Amino acid sequence: MEKLIMKSKDLIKENIKSIGKLFPNVITETKDVSGNIKYAIDFELLKQELSDEIIEGNKERYTINWPGKKEAILQSNTPIDKTLRPVKEESSNWENTKNIYIEGDNLEVLKLLQESYLNKVKCIYIDPPYNTGKDFVYRDNFTQDKDEYGEESGQVDEEGNKLFQNTEYHGRYHSNWLTMMYSRLKLSKNLLSEDGIIFISIDDNEVHNLRKICDELFGERNFVGGITWQTATDNNPSQISIEHEYIVCYAKNMIYQEPWLIKSEKAKYITKKYDELREEHGNNLGIVQKELKRWIKDTIRLNKIDLAGISHYSYVDNKGVYYPGNSANTRPGGYDFNIIHPITGKICKKPSNGYRWPKNTFDIADSMGDIEWGEDETTIPKIKKRIETATELLKSYYYEDNRKSSSYFNNLMGGKIFDNPKSLELMKRLLKFTSLKDSVILDFFSGSGTTAHAVMQLNAEDGGNRRYIMVQLPEKTDEKSEAFKAGYKNIAEIGKERIRRAAKKIKEETNAHIDYGFRVYKVDSSNMKDVYYLPDELEQKFLDDLESNIKEDRTGLDLLTQVILESGLELSLSTYTKIIKEKEVYFVDENSLIACFEEKIDEELIKEIAKRRPSTAIFRDNSFKNSANRINLEEIFKSLSPNTKIKVL
Repeated sequence: MEKLIMKSKDLIKENIKSIGKLFPNVITETKDVSGNIKYAIDFELLKQELSDEIIEGNKERYTINWPGKKEAILQSNTPIDKTLRPVKEESSNWENTKNIYIEGDNLEVLKLLQESYLNKVKCIYIDPPYNTGKDFVYRDNFTQDKDEYGEESGQVDEEGNKLFQNTEYHGRYHSNWLTMMYSRLKLSKNLLSEDGIIFISIDDNEVHNLRKICDELFGERNFVGGITWQTATDNNPSQISIEHEYIVCYAKNMIYQEPWLIKSEKAKYITKKYDELREEHGNNLGIVQKELKRWIKDTIRLNKIDLAGISHYSYVDNKGVYYPGNSANTRPGGYDFNIIHPITGKICKKPSNGYRWPKNTFDIADSMGDIEWGEDETTIPKIKKRIETATELLKSYYYEDNRKSSSYFNNLMGGKIFDNPKSLELMKRLLKFTSLKDSVILDFFSGSGTTAHAVMQLNAEDGGNRRYIMVQLPEKTDEKSEAFKAGYKNIAEIGKERIRRAAKKIKEETNAHIDYGFRVYKVDSSNMKDVYYLPDELEQKFLDDLESNIKEDRTGLDLLTQVILESGLELSLSTYTKIIKEKEVYFVDENSLIACFEEKIDEELIKEIAKRRPSTAIFRDNSFKNSANRINLEEIFKSLSPNTKIKVL
């Protein structure tokens, strides 16, 4: 019977195990601060294992370093005694939704998600603080007394953790930002699937440093590219008017990246009109062609959509809209053969440098109706390129005035309660190119909730089932701000309300059958008392008097959530309860996990649970009616469900 750890994953131990499998000779032993023996790495020996020459002292090498880098690595690897607590009253459609909204420090959240979402996230988008000296707020662990700090700045959260603003006058201006970003990016990489992608918004202040730490964490070979986003004009330039931001993109592994192609928006627009004309005029392609050509010209003239330069799309046949290939896409390939015109029976005129395709390929295309013949043999036959197959690439330049995004957000929320929300259209565009219809999308600097909005909007448009995980620190709003006056005490409240309103708007406009809900969780201390983690440090008399190792204010659903995280199950899985033998029993993903946290359970309840053959069964260590029940527990499961893993807390 296994006892649950009830902590986040210890990445140091995992790394030591991984290294030990490759180089068992570098594993050694040392003592921790309490004098207990633990495994460790002989780093000098490991360096020698990885070198083809004798290692003596340190050598110069290409790297990025700063005060705090070792601290960042330690921060990312050290486990925490924290958990997520479900908040049903702030959620929407809790029972059925697959979307997740988490309030709390994203470093802690990323640690808590390591087991449940390892290699499962297809796309990460983050809009972190740009380190401008005004927007950089995060938790730190400096030695200044928190009461003293709170008096000076007023920036402390509900648990007394300090929130720090990194002004340019601070002695560790870039170092603080790098330390904050490095640990979070290091953890986020673990969550990406092998074909996963991360997009990071940034500006000139830290783009150079961001590229360097991403090269180190993701590998320079996995740099996909950068997007320059032209935004509104800087109205107060000093030397150069700054009109842009960047989006840096890295793959977890470029080997697994397929070409990023989507159907052209112009293609969708024209094809839709073509379908309408065909429905109206049937097989009278002459009228369809004439009406389509007129419509394209009117559309360009009225500037409804940019269709300029594609009047050649007006040719149609019974297979759909197409345009004959021109010199740009039918560049001759030097193939020299005769083609007989299907009407005149004479040899057609040839391109001066030969045909693009060999004879066999040309004949196959002709049999499929993909060759445009002239009226007679004096016209060179052309290749039909159908508009419904036209695709476009994600480009490195994007323009959208950010005032448009702000205006849309303000109208949705009924006021200016958030500065510079990200572009909904840009976010949709990124997800269109990089996500699948069932992908998990993560944003751990979610701010106003644009990413969640984009996921819902895109699902409504293409029938997808993408799921999002939003993470936001409940940073307090300024009491003088419009947000505070409107009743929003922190940014997380703004994000949740934006998602609710966006969901309502999308449903009203599209009536799409998609997931409009989300489950809310908040980071909190562990459900377990200190005795659970430090039994050796407490006197036996105290332990004997202690009735429970679980905190009194915690519910069964609180315990279940922490168990789900440790068991590596997703937070979005269906959960429900049943009363069995007068005890409350939790079911996760049907029989993937069954848990009972009640006291004084007996053999009859154990048998009922075992009969359901769960993958994992969870009980409290002190919840058995008597010692005999506990002893018989494993025997009952061996008899009724031998493959079930039994764990206790």
